[in-house]
Amino acid sequence: MTSASFSSQSNQPLPSLIGGDFPRVTRLVTVASGVSALPAGAVLGRTGGTRRFVLSVAMATDGTEKPCAILAEPVDAAAGDVEAIAYFSGEFNPDQLTFGVGHSVATAADPLRDVSIFI
Repeated sequence: MTSASFSSQSNQPLPSLIGGDFPRVTRLVTVASGVSALPAGAVLGRTGGTRRFVLSVAMATDGTEKPCAILAEPVDAAAGDVEAIAYFSGEFNPDQLTFGVGHSVATAADPLRDVSIFI
């Protein structure tokens, strides 16, 4: 297994997110201000208008209800927008993921599979 191609700015060790050999793609994303303390492995949704990312919540109506990425490093955007690395494809350990309200492995698996993220 190849190690991830990013480095964390935190002192906390990252959880073992990688669950297989499916190719991983990472990108720099903007986590929306007001989002506090998301761990690596948080399942993200993207807002339709601002294209910022937040923890995907099933009952949202702004586009973030559809999981589309997995946060690769811990981030705290409570004080303002923060750039962070997120996975846009790969195979991940479901027990290392953090889901928003209304989501679980069962509800997130299909939308994530649609974007080549396998849990």
